[in-house]
Amino acid sequence: MPMSAETPPARLLLVRHGQSEWNAVGRWQGQADPPLSDLGRRQALEAARALGAIDAIWSSDLQRARDTAEIIAEELGVGPVVVDPDLRERDAGEFSGLTRAEIEERFPGYLADGRRPPSWEPDEHLLARAMRALRRIAAAVPGGDVLVVTHGGLVYAVEQSLGAEFRRMANTEGRWVEVGPGSVRLGERVVLSEPQDTTVPNQI
Repeated sequence: MPMSAETPPARLLLVRHGQSEWNAVGRWQGQADPPLSDLGRRQALEAARALGAIDAIWSSDLQRARDTAEIIAEELGVGPVVVDPDLRERDAGEFSGLTRAEIEERFPGYLADGRRPPSWEPDEHLLARAMRALRRIAAAVPGGDVLVVTHGGLVYAVEQSLGAEFRRMANTEGRWVEVGPGSVRLGERVVLSEPQDTTVPNQI
């Protein structure tokens, strides 16, 4: 049901999934569906142990996010995980499945110039479905604290739409967002597992 003016805001922790097998070898993912690596599964367990009390868990339907959420849910005894396709990563189009070297070979100069391939999902489309999902979650858990396991590209879109500067997000790093009737506010970033080197570009 939609939020009314009296609906209390929900606090959503938007968390990037644990490391996937393609993250580990530097392949851009987009909406491709590789599984978690062994490290990614350990990161999900660490994240669960770092979290405080939460009222519900939502997830993208891509398995790297869904499995991260299921591991956390089992560890915390919270569930079931609610799956929402609007929380998917940005569609990376023709970059999907390629390493940076392969992108440079097939699309010379694109990365350096910030250009994207023809089937890349536009910013406005990504942000519109992200906000649909966040408002749906807030309406379903009014006043609650909700873990939302999603993807770096989606979190970046939400952050930048709300005035934050771009800063790379490690696997199982998250950002608090308060969603109420007619308002969305950024909270702090939190790291839920061992810090990683985010100076090396990570792939969406």
